[in-house]
Amino acid sequence: MLPETDSAHRLDLQAAVDALVTIEPRFAPVARRAAPLSIRMRKAGFATLADIIVSQQLSVGAADAIAGRLLDQSIVSRQDYLDASDEVLRQCGLSHQKIGYIRALALGGVDFDALESLPDRSVVEILTGIRGIGPWTAKIYLIFCLGRLDVIPAGDLAVREAARDLLQLEDRPTERQLLVIAEAWTPWRTVAACLLWECYRMKKKRVGIR
Repeated sequence: MLPETDSAHRLDLQAAVDALVTIEPRFAPVARRAAPLSIRMRKAGFATLADIIVSQQLSVGAADAIAGRLLDQSIVSRQDYLDASDEVLRQCGLSHQKIGYIRALALGGVDFDALESLPDRSVVEILTGIRGIGPWTAKIYLIFCLGRLDVIPAGDLAVREAARDLLQLEDRPTERQLLVIAEAWTPWRTVAACLLWECYRMKKKRVGIR
């Protein structure tokens, strides 16, 4: 699915997949098709979290286009965003709101190194204390930057749509409903999320997460 890189929270993914399938056998078909499952890890820190904010409520294609324009302008670091004018950032495709969100992050004083040793709940509390960062953004950071294994980004539309298909639900579950459903998948909810993104990709013929 995605190339795996080293992480402080590296795991035997196949064993995790097997454990999840034991809990919920309906994951078995997508697990077989996705094998060997891997998780794309990204460098922890400001630049990646800013990029995740860029992706909020956008299609993968739209987010990729904006990220590409920002990179072309060499706007990557905390200082880059503080130095860039609103006009330049808007020309790259950022909305007025997202410009404010990323600058709030840049000024928020987050100790990214300290996040690595904190429990999931604490990381979410710290990140969602920054204007413009909600649970989805914090959980995506937990999964792909900190390598946490028991995270379900229930607000993700692709994850919820895939859950409807996989679990043969009449309606797409709400965020709250999926959180309740996913309790049974503990402690492998990250693996479940990755399989649900893979399920979405297989059915829709497009990726659901950058």
